[in-house]
Amino acid sequence: MIIIFKEVAVENFTNIPTAVLKGANRIELNDNLAVGGTTPSLGVLQESTKYLQEKSIPVVEMIRPRGGNFVYNDLEIKMMEADLFQAQKLGVDGVAFGALTADGDLDEDAMEQLIAASAGMQIVFHMAFDALAEDNKKSAIDWLVDHDVDRILTHGGPLTTSIDQTVDKIKGYVDYAAGRITILPGGGVNYQNCDTIAEKLGVKEVHGTKVIDGVNN
Repeated sequence: MIIIFKEVAVENFTNIPTAVLKGANRIELNDNLAVGGTTPSLGVLQESTKYLQEKSIPVVEMIRPRGGNFVYNDLEIKMMEADLFQAQKLGVDGVAFGALTADGDLDEDAMEQLIAASAGMQIVFHMAFDALAEDNKKSAIDWLVDHDVDRILTHGGPLTTSIDQTVDKIKGYVDYAAGRITILPGGGVNYQNCDTIAEKLGVKEVHGTKVIDGVNN
């Protein structure tokens, strides 16, 4: 059986010690998971990063100024940049963000600004990917590869649809990416189905709030 690398999405610090104790390989740190995750506060980020560095567990910070869509104005992009610079200062391992245009394409200008502000950290294009127009997804994968983005987090469709029904769509992304970028399945991946999903997709990493028994469940 392949060993699955498990990234656990947590809200604030509360569940981090349990997640680490029970074998989390990486933590995605959020506030407000009820809206899909937003940027955690500075205090939470400082203490969580310090704790995880001591445990040698990488941390990915969600960079998202609000819930709702992923179409951001200039002021919101400026806020995200400031959060990215702060993450750099604290030695955060990775950051997760995504910016789209109103017509469902990558906001390339905004993405270039955010990528530039992320120098030295791993970059994850989060589930904004699922809000892209379907026709734009392959070109988005190519663009993200060309701009050295490390991972794409995807559910393969709306979160209201079970991952059992979207797994074939995700497999299409995995096949198209062809090892150029990591496709990270999430949303409905849990400790009971993660091995099966990873095997079906041919991936070694999974993401979710409940990918480890006893954490967030």
